Amino acid sequence: MGISSGSSAQQPAVQSPQHVRLSLAAAMTLGFVKGWFFRNARLGCINLLLTYPDGCKANCAFCGLARGNSTDRSFIRVPWRAYLLDEVIERIKDGPGHVSRVCVSMITHPRAPRDVVDVCGRVARETGKAVSLLISPTVMERDHLVAMRDAGADRIGVAIDAATPDLFERLRGRAVLGPHRWDKYWRVYGESIEVFGESMAGVHLICGLGETEREIVQAIDRAAALGGCTHLFSFFPEKRSAMEHCGAPPIGAYRRVQLARWLIDHHMGRCEQMRFDDMGRIADFGLPQHGLDPCIHAGSPFETSGCPGPDGKVACNRPFGNEKPGEAIRNFPFPPDAQDVCRICAQLGEF
Repeated sequence: MGISSGSSAQQPAVQSPQHVRLSLAAAMTLGFVKGWFFRNARLGCINLLLTYPDGCKANCAFCGLARGNSTDRSFIRVPWRAYLLDEVIERIKDGPGHVSRVCVSMITHPRAPRDVVDVCGRVARETGKAVSLLISPTVMERDHLVAMRDAGADRIGVAIDAATPDLFERLRGRAVLGPHRWDKYWRVYGESIEVFGESMAGVHLICGLGETEREIVQAIDRAAALGGCTHLFSFFPEKRSAMEHCGAPPIGAYRRVQLARWLIDHHMGRCEQMRFDDMGRIADFGLPQHGLDPCIHAGSPFETSGCPGPDGKVACNRPFGNEKPGEAIRNFPFPPDAQDVCRICAQLGEF
């Protein structure tokens, strides 16, 4: 259920840590909202978002939560309604068995580091689920990471998003009057690995913000070299964002970057071993075809990249977070079938 408007008496503010927002997929999975998933996808991770009446203090050009939209609660194409944390925790405890993880996302707000520790601690203690945190380095220092680990978080995500310093500055930094800084984000990512351990932190990168394939593969390679991994997204225009009229990247480009990410994160390749054409597109993955084909036909490189559950498989599979449900799936929330793989093979060669 949502937050009732009630009577004429003044209602308490909808804000964290008492309240959190749920993705539509999470609200459906926990039974707050009725609905069904295309191709019977199942969400393995409940995504929570901190919330405040004055919204996010950042102004990222691609984001539906940018400062000018602080009263709008649409994000990643869908509504994120607010619920009482007490009730969310009870629903998670009684929720479906395929949910093995909870991810709590900060927004850029001065209260967020303190409140995410509070929410994380309660979720970890009261549900017994693994807890990941998606953090905002701009409002954090190393001590916050230690507090998050001690509260029960086992993994950290850092949403760097833009693959180059220039793009980061233009879309998230000074050029849009935003507070984020490239160097601070990478520094906190490195500190996250130091605090949480090798392979326990990852960067989020969005393909299609204006970078070349070479540039985003270089960022993926940097994340791996520091001891973590990459959770890859395809750009999808958000309504009321500064980039709402921009298009998604070509599917061929996204498929090639997905494959490159999978090879790098599975220690089967490095950027320096790959070959790029004069437009920065991947021309060779650095593996012989007989080594590459089994990876492609397994379908795994094209599934959602996210934090795993206890079985080692991706739990944070975010069904249809990069596209509308339908044939044009970009991040598969389930293993691609034979028909999907056939389509992927054709897409990989599209320039």
